[in-house]
Amino acid sequence: MMTDTNASRPQPAFPKASDLSLEEKASLTSGGDAWHLQGIESKGVPGYMITDGPHGLRKTEEKTGAVDLNESVPATCFPPAAGMASSWNPQLVEEVGRAMGQECIQEQVAVILGPGVNIKRNPLGGRCFEFWSEDPFLAGHEAVGIVSGVQSQGVGTSLKHFAVNNQETDRLRISARVSQRALREIYLPAFEYIVKTAQPWTVMCAYNQINGVHASQDHWLLTDVLRKEWGFTGIVMSDWGADHDRVASLNAGLNLEMPPSYTDDRVVSAARDGSLPVDQLDSMAQGMIDLAAKAAPAMSRTDYRYSVDEHRDVARRAARESAVLLKNEGALLPLDPNGTVAVIGEFARTPRYQGGGSSHITPTAVSSFLDAAGERGAKVDFAPGFTLDDEPQDESLTSQAVESARKAKSVLLFLGLPEQEESEGADRTNLDLPAKQLDLLKAVSAVNPHVAVVLSNGSVVSIAPWRDQAQAILEGWLLGQDGGRALADLIYGDYSPSGKLAQTIPMDLADDPTMLNWPGEEGHVDYGEGVYVGYRYYDSFHKPVAYPFGFGLSYASFELSDVHVTARQGNTATVSVRVTNTSDRDAAETVQVYVAPGKAKVARPSHELKAFRKVFLKAGESQEISIDLDERAFAYWSETHAGWRIEAGDYGVEVGTSSRDIAATVTISLPGDGKRLPLTEWSTMDEWREDPVGGPIMERMEALGRSGELPELPIDNASAAIFLASMPINSLFVLMGGNGSKLTNYLLDNYAQATHAA
Repeated sequence: MMTDTNASRPQPAFPKASDLSLEEKASLTSGGDAWHLQGIESKGVPGYMITDGPHGLRKTEEKTGAVDLNESVPATCFPPAAGMASSWNPQLVEEVGRAMGQECIQEQVAVILGPGVNIKRNPLGGRCFEFWSEDPFLAGHEAVGIVSGVQSQGVGTSLKHFAVNNQETDRLRISARVSQRALREIYLPAFEYIVKTAQPWTVMCAYNQINGVHASQDHWLLTDVLRKEWGFTGIVMSDWGADHDRVASLNAGLNLEMPPSYTDDRVVSAARDGSLPVDQLDSMAQGMIDLAAKAAPAMSRTDYRYSVDEHRDVARRAARESAVLLKNEGALLPLDPNGTVAVIGEFARTPRYQGGGSSHITPTAVSSFLDAAGERGAKVDFAPGFTLDDEPQDESLTSQAVESARKAKSVLLFLGLPEQEESEGADRTNLDLPAKQLDLLKAVSAVNPHVAVVLSNGSVVSIAPWRDQAQAILEGWLLGQDGGRALADLIYGDYSPSGKLAQTIPMDLADDPTMLNWPGEEGHVDYGEGVYVGYRYYDSFHKPVAYPFGFGLSYASFELSDVHVTARQGNTATVSVRVTNTSDRDAAETVQVYVAPGKAKVARPSHELKAFRKVFLKAGESQEISIDLDERAFAYWSETHAGWRIEAGDYGVEVGTSSRDIAATVTISLPGDGKRLPLTEWSTMDEWREDPVGGPIMERMEALGRSGELPELPIDNASAAIFLASMPINSLFVLMGGNGSKLTNYLLDNYAQATHAA
């Protein structure tokens, strides 16, 4: 149990920024040191600690104020986002968040820096293990649980990295050149949903530039979009070292630079000479005071202790739901707990449970699969098989592993990426598992075909080249400190795997559309694939994949039936479906709802995830669920309209268990939003015909042309009609000379009269 004596320090009385000196205001907008806010002791503003931890608390030892990625106090290491995302269970994620918040209270940390919701644009991204998904809807609707869970305990979060931070190569300065539509549909929605739903106390801006502007100095991003459009009420901080011009950043809407650059004098000078308006400095400093005030109640609690055992149990349950069963021919898994199994692979003894870099946590305890098997008295014959370094394979390890496999009924082969392959600061160069591991798989499967491969990796690895050598494949991702016991729970059948892929596993890296521009050149990277990221590309263009987005097997079997979709008022809909567990095992299935636009004016992916629900059912149990789709489920971002658009027409609502396992599709018709741009001389003939005001004017003009009162359009044959359809009306003179200009003027004059009268 958690303990709390209810003892607390007196909470400070907080001043108003307008009552402080320029020097004091400036000081609040820079850190006190690498891990503390700047306090003003004389005015009662404390300098609370903030520190890393997307999947647990990484509190640097107090003895040093410098950035130290290795020394931190013990804390629960929950599964990183690469694993948790595959749970498709927002309630579980929120439970993890609550536990993280409790650990922050004990360690007196006011803000924990996470979650990171950047899109997994390319599977080579070095920090994919910290990010949630290739899909913004899934990323936002899961990671919001971290924010709401942590903040329910009176501790802040930092939603990061805002925005378009999708690679490590040249990450400190590279400019991501990305369209407004791709920004709005792919790279911003997870941030938007979490801001609007949970109001994170802080947002952390990214290192990179966005279309040539540093994120820390982007007024459009930090003020126009984040604050004015989305209604964000918290503070914006820089990533560590991402603020290059404090005055420009303060003007853009950045409250806090981290760590301090000791340039307060520049801020004071700018406030005095008017290049930084004093009211803007007041606003940024007031945000810092408000942040301290929000944290004060939790930070005033003393003698608070969380339950290490309870949090370890949360980590274990989270890990269980994070693993994804990709293959299970002949029901090889679960294993008979009484049978002898050959356990091969160093990862079974030395688990890889987190990634490297700023999120690296010192765990309170670590369980390996061998530990867990031993605890339950399972019969295993262990052989390390390989080492976790880059050294050539030791053939004696191969021989030992092969001999163990030869004698066993079945084999558990633990493969994965060594930690040095996935870390902040560098992108991967390929998707392959180490060659010596694949050679070992080949040798082992040659003497025993009953091989179950258990993977440890933070982003996808190539599976297609070797999957025929395995009878079963369990994708374990990175499962946190209690992943060993969680894997044993699944492998021995105490629980059924229920994870679903949050990231497509391609057949080949070259199939990924982002590879055409990865990782960029000469200081920029072009996001030329637009909105076609991940399954949006693979499914739209019918590309074979090893395993599709949303895929995951179970020991149980399920049926989706009685699918109904009802269009509601205002371009919304309600989906209902009956989910039945048709097996004799208790288990969970995740119902996924995709929206497939019909004919559209812009290129749209074949379908997009717009809702999901994880349903736990006992053996034979059936449950009807209902899911609402809001207007955004059917919208695209129109650059012409500079806003979201819903076209009138038919939409397919697909209900299934992965992006390629669709149980039923129901077509509904929506009225659309009715938005139309004003017609101008640059509007085409077709656009005039389709407009509710311009169309009747065009019909009258054509009638007058046939009667001889106006020049007649030259549309006496199909070719001429096609040519005219896409022509702006100001170009009619090209075909008709002065008569064309007469028609242009007729259209514009009558349109002006009609719209003025309206």
